[in-house]
Amino acid sequence: MSSTEQTAEQTSRPARLTAAAAVAGIEGLALMAGGLYVLVTGITGSPDDPTQAVMGGVTLIALGLIPGAAARGLLRRKGWSRGPAIITQILALPVAWQLLQANSAMIPAGIALAALAVTGLVLLVNPATTEALGIGRRGDA
Repeated sequence: MSSTEQTAEQTSRPARLTAAAAVAGIEGLALMAGGLYVLVTGITGSPDDPTQAVMGGVTLIALGLIPGAAARGLLRRKGWSRGPAIITQILALPVAWQLLQANSAMIPAGIALAALAVTGLVLLVNPATTEALGIGRRGDA
């Protein structure tokens, strides 16, 4: 294998890694959009406790930065990004479960979130993904 082929192989990103980054990015955007909605309705509406509504919105926006940063790291093939991405997927599962328990229009959101979280987990633990991120290699220092 020539050095050009080896460099091209090292720089190419597996489709699974790109898909995992997309899943994390979608979750980050959804959290930030939800936080922005809660923040705006907390400021412009008449919530029971405006401080709690504003803090809830700010918290959701801040939490959206975690999967957003993980998505960016995954796209750049940074090994550290897999941890926050996996944690985000694991934390999304109980949220999806709670949405599925509701007797309302939130059930489809729960189904979508559960599918997204399981898909993200499968993509993140895939051997091609871990290899592309340089995780679990033995003998390479």
